[in-house]
Amino acid sequence: MVLADYKYKDVIHRCCRCGYCKFPTDWMDVNSCPAYARFRLESYSCGGRLWLIRAWLDGEIDWTEHLAQIVYSCAACKNCAEKCPLSFSDDIVDMIVAAKSEMVERGSIPSVIKEFLENIQRQGNPYGNARTKRGEWTEGTGIKQYEGQEFLYYVGCVGSYDTRAKETAKTLGEVLLKAGVSFGVLGNDENCDGNEVSKLGEESLFQLLAEENIQKFKDLGVKKIVALSPHSYNAIKNDYPKFDGSFEVFHYTQLLRDLIKGGRLDISGGLDAKVTYHDPCFLGRWNKEYDTPRQVLYAIPRIELVEMERNREGALCCGGGGGNFYTDFLGGSENSPARIRIREACATGSTVVATACPNCLTMLEDAVKAESLEERLKVRDISEIVAEACLAKKG
Repeated sequence: MVLADYKYKDVIHRCCRCGYCKFPTDWMDVNSCPAYARFRLESYSCGGRLWLIRAWLDGEIDWTEHLAQIVYSCAACKNCAEKCPLSFSDDIVDMIVAAKSEMVERGSIPSVIKEFLENIQRQGNPYGNARTKRGEWTEGTGIKQYEGQEFLYYVGCVGSYDTRAKETAKTLGEVLLKAGVSFGVLGNDENCDGNEVSKLGEESLFQLLAEENIQKFKDLGVKKIVALSPHSYNAIKNDYPKFDGSFEVFHYTQLLRDLIKGGRLDISGGLDAKVTYHDPCFLGRWNKEYDTPRQVLYAIPRIELVEMERNREGALCCGGGGGNFYTDFLGGSENSPARIRIREACATGSTVVATACPNCLTMLEDAVKAESLEERLKVRDISEIVAEACLAKKG
């Protein structure tokens, strides 16, 4: 591909590196592009990245491993799209994904990205763990295989394999059982949803995953899907319809909200805690769902919910999107976005950081350890907070 063949050739040159893309929505004197916040180099900002992509496609600079790492350091958080004042703002992330796709086509991608994609192709998850271990988290829970229940509970790769995230997957399942929700899981038959594959530019693999998942869902008669991860929620809700896969898709916080409102979950035991909420990018900026997780937290008696300075559309990404929870291009420094975010959470005086994404959960929990704040701050998924409130009532 040369620039003349690039899908966004007519707009990419319009980026003038004004810098708007680096700031949060209220113009605080901070940088909300996670890659720029980490490296503080213009080449890692959205504008700098677009200029490098244009120069590469025009033949003005050669591909290098370092160039590829700069392009792949984009966490697809969409802060740039929120802040860009130009008419092509909605296309910014897609411009970067298109450049990644070209690198995939040329076989010119960082080795860790290649490993990530090959693991998914071979084993259906980025870790390369055996498919036969995907459903192990359900052992001893009473959670059943999907056989026509009202909801398919789709867990995703991180919730199925990451040690900490598996606890969340299990807790949410138990909360749904307690509420009498009719649901089942795919267990070892579940496959990667492909959200990160798409954002890494591997279009053919994403289409394969989407089509296989859609066919499996249809064969099983699935109508409603509740997703643990906002990443899965985003792919199934927004991308699968392009491949004739239209389902009624819920993020789990939306279902919990309805269960609480309908009196099917007794959380009156409450929880004595000062809590701040971290907005996951694929639930917030990608799907405009900011209120529901907060409504769930507000419904729990005695919780004091306080906001970090950067929140909702202006929230700082934890740095885990775009496969970075695995590649860790943004880690290794006190300026990693997850560590910055944890310091912001600590500044609120909260004792709990709540989130609604297994990727964010693992990134933020690692950051708490790196900041040596384990005694002051705990990271909890909203499902775990709801479960604790239910147990408090029981006790």
